[in-house]
Amino acid sequence: MEFRHTSVLLDEVIEYLNIKPDGVYVDGTLGGAGHAGEIVKRLTGGGRLIGIDQDADALLAAKERLLAYQDQVTLVRSNYCRMREVLKEFGIDKADGILLDLGVSSYQLDVPERGFTYREEHAPLDMRMDQRGELTAEDIVNTYCEADLFRMIREYGEDRFAKNIAKHIVRARQKKRIQTAGELTEIIRGAIPMKMQALGGHPAKRTFQAIRIELNHELDVLEEFLSDVTDLLHPGGRLCIITFHSLEDRIVKGHFRKEEHPCTCPREFPVCVCGKEPRGRCVTRKPVLPSQEELAGNKRAKSAKLRVFERK
Repeated sequence: MEFRHTSVLLDEVIEYLNIKPDGVYVDGTLGGAGHAGEIVKRLTGGGRLIGIDQDADALLAAKERLLAYQDQVTLVRSNYCRMREVLKEFGIDKADGILLDLGVSSYQLDVPERGFTYREEHAPLDMRMDQRGELTAEDIVNTYCEADLFRMIREYGEDRFAKNIAKHIVRARQKKRIQTAGELTEIIRGAIPMKMQALGGHPAKRTFQAIRIELNHELDVLEEFLSDVTDLLHPGGRLCIITFHSLEDRIVKGHFRKEEHPCTCPREFPVCVCGKEPRGRCVTRKPVLPSQEELAGNKRAKSAKLRVFERK
């Protein structure tokens, strides 16, 4: 199947990156290179693009899409949290712009074999963003104790029925190993009152999200990346991050705020004595949301939020 992914907030990202023709830019979640393709088109002064992704299929698609710009593009199979090491390998100390698009690609959702979707009954429970990893979603569903399943679904899925879902999963797997998306979805349906299923979206959506985040350590990776990323930007360099659920957005928002207002002095102090100075500014005071026109053409953009930070 062709690697297909519609890049969310594409025009907005290009605008906020404020691209310099001779600059160095990093796409830490390359995907099919939709954003990267537009970035590299603007590097007319000998600029350079580094593309990073864990997914081998994504890198193959990106390589083909960026073939005309191969002299300016370097593609690396890695996790974006290793960005400092990746850049160091290529003799790059700092970048002029960095982009993360934290959404699952349309390709990953649409290919049942990747196991991300709850809409394909016979899809395996895989969900590995990096298929070199051994642990799968199936392993989590069948080996986590009830308490850990509850914690995962409550924290990462924010599902009010987390306790009951965990209980139903443990009960079902005692009879038979849970192996497909359809099997897990039916178990989840049985744990949620019918009247509640009629009010919200797909009943399995939150649990599948929780398993995916747990398996790929998505929030831990994001926090690790943010702890180091400001140092990877030149003064005036910008970091653009697109999130798709509240947990990610909360982390990004909090980090940007801390970088802009790092002072830890008590409010009653008349002057700052901690010595911590702002490292930059939040360019977007509120998250940038997709336009109605974009939403009409791409329903998967519905929950996207873009936040931008500029280094001092």
